[in-house]
Amino acid sequence: MIRVGTGYDLHRLTEGRRFILGGVTLPASKGLLGHSDADVLTHAVIDALLGAAALGDIGQHFPDTDPAYENADSMELLERVNALLGKEGWRIGNVDATVLCQNVRLAPHIPAVRASLARRLGLDVSLVSVKAKTNEGLDAVGRGEAVAAQVVVLITKEGS
Repeated sequence: MIRVGTGYDLHRLTEGRRFILGGVTLPASKGLLGHSDADVLTHAVIDALLGAAALGDIGQHFPDTDPAYENADSMELLERVNALLGKEGWRIGNVDATVLCQNVRLAPHIPAVRASLARRLGLDVSLVSVKAKTNEGLDAVGRGEAVAAQVVVLITKEGS
C-alpha cells in the first residue's frame, strides 16, 4: 500500500525567539512564535506523516492547550510520530518540503536541515528534499512577518 500526505504550517516572526528550522537553529534577527519551539518545517512534516497514515494531525496529538508541550522540541515530537507510524506498519518513502521565507537566506543551511530531518526520521538524506522560496513581497510571508512550510510525504506498508 502506498499513501501520500501533505502538511502545511505557518508561524509569525517575533523578537526574542530562536529561528529553528528542521531542528537546526539558524542565525536570524527574529524567531518563530509558537507554543512549542515553533519549528514550522517540522510541524508541516508531522502533519504530512499523520495525514498520510490517517492518524489525525499535530493538534490532536500535541495540543497547544496542553502545558506539557510548551517550548517542546519539535524534533522529539517528530520522533514520536515516526515511532507511531512504525508501530502501525508504515515506512517513510520520502519527504519533499518547501519553506516560504522572505528575510532569512535559507540556501546555505539547507544541507544541515536535510541531514537533521533525515537523522531524526531514520532516513538516508537522499530521501529528504528541502527547498526555499520567497513570496516576492506578497502577503505576511512576503512582508517578512511569517514563515510557512509545505510538505509532501510518501509512506508505504507491506502486505496491505
